Amino acid sequence: MLTQAPKGTKDIYGAEMQLWQQMEATMRRLCKNFGIEEIRTPIFEHTELFLRSVGDTTDIVQKEMYTFEDKGNRSITLRPESTAGVARAYIEHGMHNNAQPTKLFYIAPTFRYENTQAGRQRQFHQFGVELFGSYAPALDAEAISVAYELIRSFGLKNITLKLNSLGGPQCRAKYNQTLRSFIGDHLQELCPECRARFEKNPLRVLDCKEEKCQRVLQNAPLVLDCLDEECRGHFETLQQLLTEMGIPFEIDPKIVRGLDYYTRTVFEFVTDTIGAQGTVCGGGRYDKLMEECGGPATGAVGFGLGMERLMLTLEAQNGKAAYAPTRQIYIGSIGQDGLRKAMALTYQLRRQGIVAECDTVGRSVKAQMKYANKIGARYSMILGDTEVAEAAADVKNMEDGTVTHVSFEQLTALFTHTQS
Repeated sequence: MLTQAPKGTKDIYGAEMQLWQQMEATMRRLCKNFGIEEIRTPIFEHTELFLRSVGDTTDIVQKEMYTFEDKGNRSITLRPESTAGVARAYIEHGMHNNAQPTKLFYIAPTFRYENTQAGRQRQFHQFGVELFGSYAPALDAEAISVAYELIRSFGLKNITLKLNSLGGPQCRAKYNQTLRSFIGDHLQELCPECRARFEKNPLRVLDCKEEKCQRVLQNAPLVLDCLDEECRGHFETLQQLLTEMGIPFEIDPKIVRGLDYYTRTVFEFVTDTIGAQGTVCGGGRYDKLMEECGGPATGAVGFGLGMERLMLTLEAQNGKAAYAPTRQIYIGSIGQDGLRKAMALTYQLRRQGIVAECDTVGRSVKAQMKYANKIGARYSMILGDTEVAEAAADVKNMEDGTVTHVSFEQLTALFTHTQS
């Protein structure tokens, strides 16, 4: 077991790491354009935070959290999602005293003990955006526009934005009552897990993926029919804003999301390219979370996107990522004098921001040139006694074979010129 990663985890390297870094760079650039700042919260929190925020009837709390007691007999949980931790930080550091809205993003490892499958692991990574400080539907539209622009930036195809509204607490209470009445008439037709969910939180029954439960729920009442005038107006205004912004969407009254803290707007970006696990990104509004966590009443909306799920979608559409090592120049060597000078020049070039490589394993000249090709070096040069004595060498363009004789002093300037 020493040489095997735990189930539900994986190592990221090579081609996947290159793609990962590209994804992160796109995310950071996008957030900069939207004025969203990065936050990094602890990888674990007090268990109570997730019990109060995520909801004790959710699958996450009941089945999936990694919870343990530390040496001080405190109950600690590895974060199963990041919104609660960001909300805790917002309260703890008094961010509500700053100019609003507060706009934060994170790229964070996250942990859930669940059955592993394509795009779903026990340690996974989430990119998320949390916007605090407004109850207006304009903040919902901004959050959705960030997610939409991210998906557009990656060139993802066959992605559909689906919207719903759960309404406020009164709407939700009315819907729960209506839903409870409907489900109660069909309780024996549901799976044992849904029958247990029904007693504590009937809304959770809608999350069930069992085929027989889905057949029953096809005729379930819709939450949109229970919205009051204010919540209906909020949802209609959001749709008008998205239409004006040119962001296409569909209304899907069956979206409820899996966490208890959502209110009013919920949304998902879904695709048909990665099988059953088709949600690429999801989120919504959570106006009561701050109060649940002991903070001031604060309007908030956000979304999360699984990095592994995004990578799976990109590979499904574009093919498996290929590893493409690159170096700007490889400096080979013959003999000890050549090696010393090659290492010195390589170090000098690296200090000036040029991606340079030299031999460190004692290869023959022929093997060094093969290595230069393997690592994708654009230029190469070989230093022997003559080159060291003359302080100059031939620089070969590995793509077209052209050769330029260059002094060591001019190497940086010439190389910088060829890259411009």
